[in-house]
Amino acid sequence: MTARIEVQHEVRRGDPIEVRIVIQHPMETGFRYDSLGRQTPRNVIHRFECRYGGVEVFRASMGAGIAANPYLKFFVRAERSGDIECRWVDQENASGYASARVTVNG
Repeated sequence: MTARIEVQHEVRRGDPIEVRIVIQHPMETGFRYDSLGRQTPRNVIHRFECRYGGVEVFRASMGAGIAANPYLKFFVRAERSGDIECRWVDQENASGYASARVTVNG
């Protein structure tokens, strides 16, 4: 699984940091059938978490109602320079990771 994460790389202490991430994943619901009439196995990202400076700041549980290639957007408050690290796991236990560095001034 690949992903693209976007954050503002330099922010002032106390300002909000907007985190945007797109994860390339089919988010298969298990309701579709292939050309031979076989049901496509369900496989969705079921756990997503984000850490900033090693501390969990955001968590999401996803289900079959989320579209393919999920896009998430959330905010964290700038406290110190560090990495914003996002990790996720799908129902086949495949996992992914994306990170971005933030420098806090002032």
